[in-house]
Amino acid sequence: MDPDTRDISGCPKCDHTEVTTDSISTTGGGLSKMFDIQTKSFTVVSCSNCGYSELYKDVRNRGSDIVDVFLG
Repeated sequence: MDPDTRDISGCPKCDHTEVTTDSISTTGGGLSKMFDIQTKSFTVVSCSNCGYSELYKDVRNRGSDIVDVFLG
């Protein structure tokens, strides 16, 4: 089956439809790493059933769009 045409309606691993979201911040490279300045921010979407997680680079005002991408 072509991956672009398959019907995705839940977690890519187990098809569960409930997720949790959280956020993490990380350092970049160079001086920000040396001074432990957290310049990279990501939203983590995790399946409530199996724990499969995906990271999405934070873009302001995206809200529930990220969950929609995860669940398809």
